[in-house]
Order: sequence, then structure tokens, then C-alpha cells
Amino acid sequence: MIHNINMIMIKNRRKFLIFIPILIIMIISLLTMYNSKYISHIYYNHFYKQLIWYILFFLIVIFFPKLKNIYKYSFIIYIFNITLLILVLFIGKEINGAKAWFSFKGLSIQPSELMKISYSLYLVNIINKYKRKNILKELLFLFKVLIIFLIPSILIFLEPDTGAIIFLLIITISMLILSDIRKLWFILIFLIISLSLGVFFYLFYFKQDLLIDLIGTSFFYRMDRIINIKNNMQLENALIAIGNGNIKGLGLNNAAIYIPEAATDFAFAVCVSSFGFIGALILLINYFIIDCFFLYIIYKSINKTTRLITSSFISVFIFSQIYNICMNIGLLPIMGIPLPLLSYGGSSLIVNGIYIGIILKSNNI
Repeated sequence: MIHNINMIMIKNRRKFLIFIPILIIMIISLLTMYNSKYISHIYYNHFYKQLIWYILFFLIVIFFPKLKNIYKYSFIIYIFNITLLILVLFIGKEINGAKAWFSFKGLSIQPSELMKISYSLYLVNIINKYKRKNILKELLFLFKVLIIFLIPSILIFLEPDTGAIIFLLIITISMLILSDIRKLWFILIFLIISLSLGVFFYLFYFKQDLLIDLIGTSFFYRMDRIINIKNNMQLENALIAIGNGNIKGLGLNNAAIYIPEAATDFAFAVCVSSFGFIGALILLINYFIIDCFFLYIIYKSINKTTRLITSSFISVFIFSQIYNICMNIGLLPIMGIPLPLLSYGGSSLIVNGIYIGIILKSNNI
């Protein structure tokens, strides 16, 4: 009895400790939002809205109920989110060329961001029901996964939001790795993706007229903007801002150089400019702690459902960190992939809050 009580206390203490690095990142985020108005030259302060979103984030994480049947209703949640993706194409607000937001009295919600959690819940349910029997059953299972992946991906592509499609692909792969399918399929999937990318880049660089005929002018120029990152004013200014940060940074109320998307895609550049190498190091250490916490849950949990939902969260969480930081320093193409918990965005914080709430309310961690 006493042993069981001690184990419960240890588990609760472990769950509580994850709030420390999140709180530290929250403080850095709010200060970054405050300073972003000077760097973006748009004197609209994201500080207060980000604070409101963070309050909602913590309320969701702390008070998220233990919904044992949430996975049973995952198909309904998935269909509801698909409906939102359809509606946003017709009545959504267009921002930076993408019709991907519902806007209400200054607050915006992005259905493609919400799709991450809806898709994850439904995929967990599908994988849990699957029992490996033979090649035919496995093919039918993979075909079903492909269909539920393609439906939201096509709708998101029409917005367009390439980053959200990449997130869904990462969620799919991370969950399939933990499923019961034969590992040989991953070699086949890797070869198909590699071959597809090889053909695409060959056409992009050597047969552009043919590629335009195949995919259309709009999509071609969208990909050209993503791939060709040279002579990009926003990236050049971000690199200058990072360089000006030095060790301690320029501090608050100082603008090193103009960056258009200072509060979102290039929040990391603003953070380094404001707080220097020391601030960036503190930020990265706290990300590392959060990453290790959830990877530990995947490693230790004996519950397949918990492992699956945690893998979907942490795979996207880590990918977003790596991609956004590399994007800010010019190592990867510029794409709408924000730095989680730091960049401004209510939809992202709400989704991360739901993910963490579900994981922490699991009885087996």
C-alpha cells in the first residue's frame, strides 16, 4: 500500500517537472513577442495575445479530462476536422497567400494545425485495431492509412500549407514504426519517396517546362520560392539579426534589422538577436529536456496507445525545432514551420496543449 502511494507520488512529481522547461520557454516566448514589434516594424504587440494563448495552453494541459473513450470517437473528430478544412477553402481568411485560417474578432484558428491531433487520434485507433496476419491484410491496412492521410493532405495542399502536409507524413511514419507491420515496408516506402524526390528535382532543374505542364504554374513557382533560398531578404536579415546578438544580445526595445515574420517563422532569429548566444543556449537546453521527457515515456510505457500518441507528438515537436532553427540560419528552405512554444500561434499552442494533456493523463506514465 505504502509502496503504491510512493509510486503515485513519484509519477505525479515527474509529470509536474515538465512544466518547468515549458514555463521557461513561455517567458522567452513572451519577451520575444514583445521585441518582435520593433523588428517587424509593425507596431502591433503579439505579447498579450500570446499570453492569452499560453493561459489557455496551461488550462488545457492541467484540466484535460481522462477521456478513456476519446479514441472511440476519433473518426467523428477526424471527419469534423475534414469539414473544417473544406470550409476554410471557401470562407477562410487569406494570410500570406494561404487561405488557411478562420478569423473571429482578431483571433485566428488554423484547421490544418488542429488536423495534427485529429489525425493522430484516428490513426492510433486504426493501428490499435490492426493485427498482422498476412501480406494481403497488411496491404489493405497500409492502403487504409494512405487514404486517411491523402484526404486531409489534398485539402491542405489546396490552401496551400506544405508544412502541415509534412507534419502529417511525419506522424504517419512515426506511428507505423511502432505498429506491427513488417519493417520491410519501410524500405519500400523509403525507396518510393527517394525515387519520387529524385524525379521531381530532375524535372525541376532540367525539364522545367514539362514539370509546369504536369503540376501547373502556381505550384511550380511555390516550390521554386521554397527551394531557391538565395537572395531572400528575410533570410539575409535574419542572419544579420542573429549575428548582431553576439553573446548577451541587444536586449529589449532594440531593433537590429527589419524582419517581416518576426513573431512567427523567424521568432528564433528575434530571440537570438535580443538575448544572444546565452538566450539561445537556455532555449535549446529546455527544448532538450522536454524532448527527453517524452522520448522517455515512449521508451518506458507498456501501453501501446500511449506510445503511439506520444510518438506522434514528439516526432513533430522535434522536427519543428530542427527545421525552424535550420531555416533561420539558412540551412533549409523557408517554409511555414514555426518553432513550437516560442513562435506566435494560438492553434499550435492549443494542439500542443491537447497532446500533452492526453499524454500526462495517461495512467501508465
